[in-house]
Amino acid sequence: METSPLTSTLRIALVGDYNSATVAHQAIPLAIDDAAAVLELTADYDWLATKDIKSPEDLVGYDAIWVVPGSPYENEDGAFIAIRYARENAIPFLGTCGGFQHAVIEYARNVLGWRDANHGETAQDGRLVITPLSCSLVEQTGEVELRPHTLIARAYGREEIAEAYRCNFGVAPEFVEALNADALKVTGWDNDGDVRAVELTTHPFFVATLFQHERGALEGRPVPLVREFLRAARR
Repeated sequence: METSPLTSTLRIALVGDYNSATVAHQAIPLAIDDAAAVLELTADYDWLATKDIKSPEDLVGYDAIWVVPGSPYENEDGAFIAIRYARENAIPFLGTCGGFQHAVIEYARNVLGWRDANHGETAQDGRLVITPLSCSLVEQTGEVELRPHTLIARAYGREEIAEAYRCNFGVAPEFVEALNADALKVTGWDNDGDVRAVELTTHPFFVATLFQHERGALEGRPVPLVREFLRAARR
């Protein structure tokens, strides 16, 4: 009997330091459950604390990896291990807020060769590719323009969206040109042209956003990127 290339049960790793009071952490299970229902599959998810991720072996067996909001992480190396494992093994990856920031740093360090790339929230030295935003985006909603014909634009089905944020840090402006010169492309901007989403063009599904699109699930809205994230994991 021929075996289907699709699986109806997925294992999702939610990498981050769970906090029941964090709004995004409340929203993520709802977003996954809703997307799974639409796709008629079962998605089992495990919260993996960053301190518990010591090597890539800790991620083996997962169909997809989501590095969730909540930085600074207790063990940022755990987040970097998860991001690199997903990137190098073609595992569907989603990063939101802190996950977005750390995905950019991981790429800068391990692909662009910027070994001293750092996060301005936790480091003062090195090349700070993530720096304070000119205006705080804590509990703000903003418009985002999406690059046409990208994973994120196809997921939303349009090129202009509005999503919620809870962050104070983003991509340093001087890093943007180097970012766009390689495979990790900027695919979303705010009205001022600041980076709000990236995706890896050499990967089946590697998308990271500074905004927390998962919050839509708390309002009963579908979350397009989570649906496409699970769809990619199913294959």
